[in-house]
Amino acid sequence: MEDKLFGSINIYKPKGMTSHDVVSVLRRLTGEKQIGHTGTLDPFAEGVLPVCIGKATRLIEYMADDKAYIGTVQLGKSTTTYDIEGEIVKISDKKVILADIEKALENFRGEIEQFPPIYSAIKVKGKKLYEYARKGEAVEIKLRKVTIKDLSIKSFDEESQTLELYIDCSKGTYIRSIANDLGNVLGCGGYLIKLVRVKAGNFALDDSVRLEDLKTREDVEKHLIYPLEYLNYPHYELNEEEKDKVSHGISVEIPSSEGGFIILTYRGRLAAVSQMQDNKPVLAKVFI
Repeated sequence: MEDKLFGSINIYKPKGMTSHDVVSVLRRLTGEKQIGHTGTLDPFAEGVLPVCIGKATRLIEYMADDKAYIGTVQLGKSTTTYDIEGEIVKISDKKVILADIEKALENFRGEIEQFPPIYSAIKVKGKKLYEYARKGEAVEIKLRKVTIKDLSIKSFDEESQTLELYIDCSKGTYIRSIANDLGNVLGCGGYLIKLVRVKAGNFALDDSVRLEDLKTREDVEKHLIYPLEYLNYPHYELNEEEKDKVSHGISVEIPSSEGGFIILTYRGRLAAVSQMQDNKPVLAKVFI
């Protein structure tokens, strides 16, 4: 029997595929059932999709979850889904200039509140929002707080009213909603026509692997990233006695720990994740 794969791979999700499709391809290539991605991308979007394989799926909750995107917004129109896949519901003849956009973007930096698109997978009363939308049913959508760390203009074509934005944001931010809300602030409407995720936590676009370049299990294994390379927590190296305790589920004292999560290693390999609770170390996940 082949050794189980353990780690994450930085996939470039192509346009037209769902995140689940990517996982299915990797399961077929590797024969591993325990595979999960760390952040859904809409089918029309493309870019960075970190995928955890094997026991690394148990580490998803500890991975950095900030994101960065390059989104292209078409001004002058609005759609039902806030993106190119929806039906056009508003058309405006208003033409905006760069100064108008720069002023409007001030409303979208820092901590903001946004309504998620009605065509989204967020659940309300046990049903996904898009299920309500498809049936034409009314449902209350609550504002969500998100943080926009960086929002800047990469390009603007005044003639075509096409705007390209760079957005560095917290988990749960809907770029489609930013496009729609920006259009509303400008008074002309707007919707997303292209979206590329360029960063997800410690995974960057330049280091991503094209799905079509993966033909075999060995190809996947070659691009696996060991968890210690992307977990942003303090590390503590166990000695032999401490390793034995941890392997039996017994917590060990960690000198000079300031709280939060600590990655425990043994001979440079991941052994466990420990968490400080009430100034005492508690084992959260054990891998030895």
